[in-house]
Amino acid sequence: MAASPDPSARPGDGGSASAEPILVVDDIYKQFETQDGVLVAVDHVSFDVKPGEFLSVIGPSGCGKSTLFNIMGGLLDGYGGRVSVAGETVRGPHASIGMIFQEESTFPWRSVIDNVAFPLEIAGMPKAERLEKARHFVDLVGLDGFERRYPSELSGGMRQRVSMARTLASEPKILLMDEPFAALDEQTRLLLGDKVLQIQQDLKQTTLLITHNLTEAVQLSDRILVMTYRPGKTKRIVAIDLPRPRTSEIVGSDAFGHYVAQIWNDLREEASRGMRDDESRRGGARRA
Repeated sequence: MAASPDPSARPGDGGSASAEPILVVDDIYKQFETQDGVLVAVDHVSFDVKPGEFLSVIGPSGCGKSTLFNIMGGLLDGYGGRVSVAGETVRGPHASIGMIFQEESTFPWRSVIDNVAFPLEIAGMPKAERLEKARHFVDLVGLDGFERRYPSELSGGMRQRVSMARTLASEPKILLMDEPFAALDEQTRLLLGDKVLQIQQDLKQTTLLITHNLTEAVQLSDRILVMTYRPGKTKRIVAIDLPRPRTSEIVGSDAFGHYVAQIWNDLREEASRGMRDDESRRGGARRA
């Protein structure tokens, strides 16, 4: 069995240990007013990400993962702390940050090539240039030959690859993904994981993935941040010391299984706490 990973360590292939962080999340605190009072969603979470690193954020349902994602992407304000990209404070949607969401987001009236070219069209790039660039990213995500197809003619996994290509066409320095493969079957998820890793290595893309899928997180990541049940805090950061280039074939290895088991123990503890909390609230509501 592999030795327990050092949470402070950084694997050598996923971002340079000596490089300055490209993304810094510093003491983020976010609460919401609800009918039942104040709900603390994210409770003083801090971490940084090196250029070219792949970091996954994982935790039980309701732990604040998506809230943290929206804060990092500049889509949510009214929080404490600071998010910065290359030293610049994020105060709204940022040109250096691209985002891919769980919900399928292709434009049904546009072909694959026109979907991918859309942000370039908005930016005013001439048609010939934007189509050439869009073709490059269509090919990068493995959809060569499907340029003139429409989303209704594609599988769910292919539509998500179109969304990824469209986001990558803007050449963001940082890619944020919020459970982009959650609606897909496990086999498709693993195969798309291979494609994500290939793209991330080809582009040296700094990537953050919000997920609840243990296999996905270990397959893709250099490090995994495990969050506690509400309020969402950092429970542990685990360095994934598995060789790269990495494919789905590694899923069957003993070392891979060790990491999954370790993180599952953390998640089981937090999910159980969440279930007890939910049962307590339901019991209180019945008594009231």
